[in-house]
Amino acid sequence: MSEFIDNQSKKQEVLKGLIKRLHEGQTVDEVKAEFAKHFEHVSPTEISTLEAALIREGMPVEEIQSLCDVHAEVFKGSIEEIHAPREEHQIPGHPVGTFIKENRAIEALIDKKLLPVLGAYEFEQSQANKNALQSILNQLRQIDIHYARKENLLFPIMEKHDITAPPKVMWGVDDEVRQELKGIALQLEADENINYIIDAIHETVHKIKEMIFKEENILFPMVIDTFSEEEWLEVLEGSDEFGYLIEPPIKIWQPNMGKETKPLEQPFGAPDVDNKLIKFDAGVLTPEEINAIMNTLPLDVTFVDANGLVKYFSQGEERIFPRAKTIIGREVSNCHPPASVHIVEQIVEDLKSGRKSHEDFWIKMGEQFVYIRYYAVRNSEGTYLGVLEVTQNIKPIIALEGEKRLMTD
Repeated sequence: MSEFIDNQSKKQEVLKGLIKRLHEGQTVDEVKAEFAKHFEHVSPTEISTLEAALIREGMPVEEIQSLCDVHAEVFKGSIEEIHAPREEHQIPGHPVGTFIKENRAIEALIDKKLLPVLGAYEFEQSQANKNALQSILNQLRQIDIHYARKENLLFPIMEKHDITAPPKVMWGVDDEVRQELKGIALQLEADENINYIIDAIHETVHKIKEMIFKEENILFPMVIDTFSEEEWLEVLEGSDEFGYLIEPPIKIWQPNMGKETKPLEQPFGAPDVDNKLIKFDAGVLTPEEINAIMNTLPLDVTFVDANGLVKYFSQGEERIFPRAKTIIGREVSNCHPPASVHIVEQIVEDLKSGRKSHEDFWIKMGEQFVYIRYYAVRNSEGTYLGVLEVTQNIKPIIALEGEKRLMTD
């Protein structure tokens, strides 16, 4: 039959059929044998296309996710043959190299610490063994840092390149690992079913190791083939925000900005035909979006520039202090009664001079409890740009108790 599989679309259809057969209950060995009969290799792109096709046909991501470990087991040998570690994986400081170093640290934690301590605990449920197991499980739960960096830095760029299925499936499995580790910790703390705890740890460890395989043999080759140097720089610059499982990398790697990059379609919605996008440190917005966002904030915002002139104020639905557009361009000292002008001037002077970075007040106004904060606004070089006043009725906030985890009907 393999001679008839002469193009990519047919090959993907056969792969899709194998996954569906697994879902319908055939054994892994049966599917592996069929796979070996028809295919020599399978690439990460083919897996991505396969999963995307299943999603488009209506298969829930959760169902594909439930097969994810089986995918890796079925495809493992073929992928390993054609996806040896590449040069980019080894460059010190490259995001992929950092991810791989973390994977080695995760494997070492599991194999050299967790499993030996788990064996000791299985043999004797002493308090010392329990404490040791809890400590190592707490360390393993830091895998959330690795997953969060992957999900928040790699996945968004993949989606801009229309690679959507792998992020959905991988994120789902990541969340399963998080929840399972949390559940194991709670069970262990409560001294619940010991056999359940032991089995759950082995199952979760297997899932973690399969995810390591998928990252290094499917995800990383895929993104290295796809991302531009500028995009890798975005990943690098965003990594510190989420942290690392290992010592922060020494950033030896530098992007080759002269390398030809793959242009993307406008990633921020409709094309900006009027060239009115305002660029920020993190993202771009149109003036209409900026105005609407500021007026949607549940607080009043007023900005006084470096010359002491009122330059802007928001116009939300729930105003605390009345503002009229006639104050735009007015000296801020003239916007207050003579008796309080000296206070306003002192606040501005303290913020402008750097003696303070902010000043706070809170007052009762009828049924409201109003929180007023003044911030010095400076650019990235420390140059003073003005004062931002933020005013909010915090009475509903300080009245909150307990938790709300469900949506309101």
